[in-house]
Amino acid sequence: MLRRIIPLIWLAALAACAASPPIPLPATLVATPTGHAADPTPEPTIATAELFIPLLSSDGDPPVNTPPTAEPTHIPTAEPTDAPPPPSPVPTAEPTATPYISNIPDYTPRPDLGQSKMGIHVARPNSEAIMEFVRAAHPAVVKAVDDLGFLKEVKAVSPETVTVGRFSIDPQDYNGDPEAAAAALVADQLPRMLLHPFVDYWEGWNEPDPNLDRMDWYARFEAERVRLLARHGLHAAVGGFSTGVPELNEFELFVPAIEAAKAHGGILTLHEYAAPDLTFLFGDPLPGYPTYPDRGPLMFRYRWFYRDVLEPRGLVIPLVISEAGIDGILGNRPGPDGLGWQDFQEFWVTQGWGPDGQTAFLNQLQWVDNEARQDPYVIGYALFTAGGASAWRSYELAPFLPRLAEYINSQKE
Repeated sequence: MLRRIIPLIWLAALAACAASPPIPLPATLVATPTGHAADPTPEPTIATAELFIPLLSSDGDPPVNTPPTAEPTHIPTAEPTDAPPPPSPVPTAEPTATPYISNIPDYTPRPDLGQSKMGIHVARPNSEAIMEFVRAAHPAVVKAVDDLGFLKEVKAVSPETVTVGRFSIDPQDYNGDPEAAAAALVADQLPRMLLHPFVDYWEGWNEPDPNLDRMDWYARFEAERVRLLARHGLHAAVGGFSTGVPELNEFELFVPAIEAAKAHGGILTLHEYAAPDLTFLFGDPLPGYPTYPDRGPLMFRYRWFYRDVLEPRGLVIPLVISEAGIDGILGNRPGPDGLGWQDFQEFWVTQGWGPDGQTAFLNQLQWVDNEARQDPYVIGYALFTAGGASAWRSYELAPFLPRLAEYINSQKE
């Protein structure tokens, strides 16, 4: 995962309102808060030039032709008066921050909803715990980056697991003709792709955020990548958007890529993270859109895209959340400092999510799973991450995978 700092300016307003428990909930996976009143325009101030004092030369000699110094003028000292001293300033009281209270919904496991849609993202296949998990749980999805050879074993022991692969790309450049850029990328990656026939879907760029001015370019790029891969019998995963993007009007411009994916057996991939817990902002609206109790600007943001854009157009395609979980790098959020799920365990216990950190994390994932299983187009969630480098230590899933496997198996009827 190329980690992002999410510059969602509107999240500051949302987080300010998140102190009280959210009302029931992409506008709502991506729902957004009302704006703050504008600060009063400050009075202009007149800048004063600072006095320039020339330095002496390095040898300490005075400058030549220095004018004589005037005699100082004597200013008499004023006689003291009997006036009382001015009162001491009264310190302004700091406002007391409202503590964050988690919105804890019903997370009771629902095996009646079908098999679990939980899966994992693998940064590096460097832990035996990864394949032990796959053999034990047969997860819905496994996503891998660059080192993809182990996905062959994943398919061997769990043929029904959907595999998503991606090769790192640097830079991700919007310049030039988008169709030509897609052709160059496919030409570069195709030889490696053909060596990995056990990958079901191929992602392109990681976490693009093209905004309105470049979304048309990116949609054409992705549509052409879909078509070129299809010529070689390969299936594309389009999108790859980061948490909290795109906005709904931007996603509408991405429809040509969805149309191409639908025509050639492709899927959509998105990322969904939240912190300090997974229900943060769930039920809040996207900017300018109404509130829905089952969407949010972070988790389940995808429901905005499907319900408001794809379903009305008859363009529903399968969806994989190819990165998901806790990410404390989210700006303007409540809760303690932290990054990955391991950093928030004590906080979750104090909030009432569970008696210990792993149980508290699992209870949140059970809620996510219950929601996702109500959307038949969702293939699964790839939790971030297993086998990560030291930078991802607090995100590491390896110690949690036995609990996750136990839960997944409990949902198989």
